[in-house]
Amino acid sequence: MAEQNALNLQLRQLASAKCVDWLCFHRIFDKDLGLAKHDNPDSLWAAKLGSVAPNPPVAGSISCDVVVVGAGFTGLRAAHKLAEAGTDVVVLDAGDVGFGASGRNGGQVNPILPFNSPQQVREHVGSGYFERLTEVSLGSADSLFAYIDQHQIDCDARQNGWLRVDHCEKAKTTSRKNAQAWNDHGADIEFVEGEALQKLTGSGVYQSGIFAPTGGAIQPLALAHGIASVAKRAGARIYGSTHARRLVQLSDGWKIETLDGSVTTKYVILASNGYSDGLWQGLKSALIPFVSVQIATTRLPAEVIDSILPGGQTLSDTRRVIIYTRREPDDRIVIGSHGNLKRDGSLTGFDWLKKDAIRIFPTLKDVEWQFEWGGKLAITDNRLPHFFEPAKGLIAGMGYNGRGVAMSNVMGTVLADRALGAAQDSLPFPVSPIKKIPFRNVQMLGKSTAVWWMQMLDQREISSNR
Repeated sequence: MAEQNALNLQLRQLASAKCVDWLCFHRIFDKDLGLAKHDNPDSLWAAKLGSVAPNPPVAGSISCDVVVVGAGFTGLRAAHKLAEAGTDVVVLDAGDVGFGASGRNGGQVNPILPFNSPQQVREHVGSGYFERLTEVSLGSADSLFAYIDQHQIDCDARQNGWLRVDHCEKAKTTSRKNAQAWNDHGADIEFVEGEALQKLTGSGVYQSGIFAPTGGAIQPLALAHGIASVAKRAGARIYGSTHARRLVQLSDGWKIETLDGSVTTKYVILASNGYSDGLWQGLKSALIPFVSVQIATTRLPAEVIDSILPGGQTLSDTRRVIIYTRREPDDRIVIGSHGNLKRDGSLTGFDWLKKDAIRIFPTLKDVEWQFEWGGKLAITDNRLPHFFEPAKGLIAGMGYNGRGVAMSNVMGTVLADRALGAAQDSLPFPVSPIKKIPFRNVQMLGKSTAVWWMQMLDQREISSNR
């Protein structure tokens, strides 16, 4: 209780300050929000953003038309659309804008749903939803970049395409088969291999891959704050340092109780993704939070960086434990992959990632890795985003399986549409039942072992090229 009271005091002090150092902010709240604590938790994104004015916590009782829980991409995009439509919308976050995965991810804008072929997606969602989901997913990158351009959001946005490279021959066969199937549904995926691919990547490791020209990259924390500013200008109210502790259904709406107040509303949107807690029973168990870690170099000299991703494309590979890479406008390399959360709250995976970076790009052998950080993304049972509607006036959207930058923009608009009265069967996502993922507890306990085992399988395939 004493620790919680001390944390609450820190929350109030930060919220009342004129500005907040985002790096310090991350350190204070990491443990309480279930994010790994690390000796150097500072992200490149937070360093680039610098100090920002915090959003105040809710104090006392307020009311509105719609409450959005979660100030990440999904919640902020929903809030902006609702505010534009004249809705009185309030956004609550236990941290602040972009504190969770939206401010900590790799910033890749990838327009293709992960892991599933078109046929598998159709089997999961049905033919009607399949057509709509395919349309919005394949157009998700274009849609996000158009939104950024429309509202002049300063987030280092560049749409130079996305390379997904094959780690072995088996992966090449599967990847090409699925890419061709998506092309049959309107994707514009190209096949690249040999010398042409090596020039694009700057690596001799990969011999084949696919290229999605609509893909790209953004500075994620800057994008989150940009959307928040746009939403505020439209009339949305955003509150930070406000943990939604209890959700109470009323006869004509809902009441959300917080530490120092409450919000009464007609409608609730839950957009907490991998940071979901027990606010609505069962929601947390419908997802598996997965840790993603990243490292970033110092600014590199031309002789080190010139050959690496010279065209500015983003890159990821087909391994089970994938890596994803990007080159920054200021000549840094950012690379990420799966990590693990230890019992003491620290993150692991950085050392392996540095070794693999050198294997892929040998010129990085002697560079300094200046930043190390991580966050939690959410995995669903069928590797598709889930739209939930467990009660009247209560909806949720989450579970992007590594495609959150583009698909959260889609989900946010869908959640707003539904709150504004759109029919369920007109949406691109079917309503998913909230049910616990089978063997979730076992999977949660065995995540570190599973990552190790997947790395071993990946390495065997790389070594044999099968």
